[in-house]
Amino acid sequence: MTTLAPTLSTRYFPRSAAWMRNLLLVFSGAILVSLFAQVKTPLPFTPVPLTGQTFAVLLVGATLGSKRGAASLTLYAALGALGLPIFAGGAAGMAYLSGATFGYLLGFVVAAFVIGRLAERGLERNLRTSIIPFFVGTLVIYAFGAGWLALLFGVEKALAIGALPFIIGDTIKLVLAALALPAAWKLVK
Repeated sequence: MTTLAPTLSTRYFPRSAAWMRNLLLVFSGAILVSLFAQVKTPLPFTPVPLTGQTFAVLLVGATLGSKRGAASLTLYAALGALGLPIFAGGAAGMAYLSGATFGYLLGFVVAAFVIGRLAERGLERNLRTSIIPFFVGTLVIYAFGAGWLALLFGVEKALAIGALPFIIGDTIKLVLAALALPAAWKLVK
């Protein structure tokens, strides 16, 4: 029996430890996005608020990778849809999820996956190259967010209320995410 103990612990414990670590990272990513969603500035000319979510989505995607990043943002959207007040400004529920911000929330999941995939290929290793996955991820968020608004309001209005007002702020968030990435990597490791 004592000869099996090392085999069992080395064979099964690392898997369960890795599974628990992945679960913790996915949950932590959802919490991070939830916290930054509470940084909300409503804009009078658009149903889409200015939030810190994009910053958190960029970091989650780059630090957790494609699968865990997408899982984290899926968990975030699911928890908010189930009624936890974790969307922008403490909003929650299916009504909010299916409203004007639906495209952005869906875009968060896809962006985290894309950013994670690019990071897995080494594009997040330094400040200069980390801008690339963050820029691509931001474009993905815009494509889904403004795309959904275009279905609701038309293309011109979608760009006017869902993309153009956010370019400067999202550029700042992109740069801040690139600067914060080394610290985020240390936390994940």
